Amino acid sequence: MTLVAHSRKTMRMSDDPKTLSDADWRARLDADAYRVLRKHGTERAGTSELNHEKRAGLYACAGCGQPLFESATKYESGSGWPSFWAALDGAVETHVDRSFMMTRTEIRCARCDGHLGHLFPDGPQPTGLRFCTNGLALSFEPDED
Repeated sequence: MTLVAHSRKTMRMSDDPKTLSDADWRARLDADAYRVLRKHGTERAGTSELNHEKRAGLYACAGCGQPLFESATKYESGSGWPSFWAALDGAVETHVDRSFMMTRTEIRCARCDGHLGHLFPDGPQPTGLRFCTNGLALSFEPDED
C-alpha cells in the first residue's frame, strides 16, 4: 500500500487536532505542508505529484488523516492543482476568504481546520463545483487491488 503524505508524524484518529499548538503542528508537518495547511499558503501551480495521480483511491488531509475526496470525483481542471467536483460528506468546511483584495470561498479540513484550497463554481457536472486543492494539503492512499 502506497501513501503519499507530507506529514512527518501520523495523527491517530483519537487525537483532537484542534487542541494542538502551533509548535505541535510545526513538529508534525514539513515546512511546506505547514505553510499551506496552517498559514493558508499556496503551492506553485503544477508542482504537485498528485496532479497526475490516476489510480483509484482516497485523498485525505495531510495534517490529520481525515478522508476528504474520493478519486472518482477528481478531474483535470487545467488549473495546475488537484481538483475535485465533490468532497466527502462533512469532510470540509467553507469560509469566506477576503485576502488579495478579492472574495473567495476557502475550503478547510473539518477535523483539523487545515487550509486545503478554494471552492469555485466552475466545475463539471453533476455539482458544477471545483474544489481546487493544494497537493501539499493532501495525502493519497490507493485502493488495494
